[in-house]
Amino acid sequence: MTKLMALAVALLVAAPAFAQTNINLGGIRADSSAPVEVAADSLSVDQDSGTAVFTGNVVIGQGDLRLSAGSVRVVYSDETGDIAQLIASDGVTFVTDTEAAEAQSAIYNLVTGVLTLTGDVLLTQGASALSAEQMTVNINTGAAQMSGRVRTVFQQGN
Repeated sequence: MTKLMALAVALLVAAPAFAQTNINLGGIRADSSAPVEVAADSLSVDQDSGTAVFTGNVVIGQGDLRLSAGSVRVVYSDETGDIAQLIASDGVTFVTDTEAAEAQSAIYNLVTGVLTLTGDVLLTQGASALSAEQMTVNINTGAAQMSGRVRTVFQQGN
């Protein structure tokens, strides 16, 4: 069992069933200044609100991170015109080289580097899995917090 998994087990055993769990997801890190690439079936832009909505098979990449969803609203910063937030819905999958997470929706704040997944969150790391109602990850540091009904399955080595 990795140190991460051992720490998560200790936290889960000590915590009540509906408690919040803090974990460090060392593999979920990114350069929030890296370019953002988006592919989708369609795009709708609203200049007045400073948003763009990508729909249908949306795939977003930034460095080693990949996010896919049915729909993603892109919110631009009023000051710089850069992308400030990505708001994903209709089934979200978030993948790195070492972890994968699924949720009903997600908000990725590119300014702060915080990713919040909500609704039936499932995080897998190898053969191990954690689930909760919400997971918040600081992409810059890898620190994460899961809250809601937190459940886990840890697979020992073969």
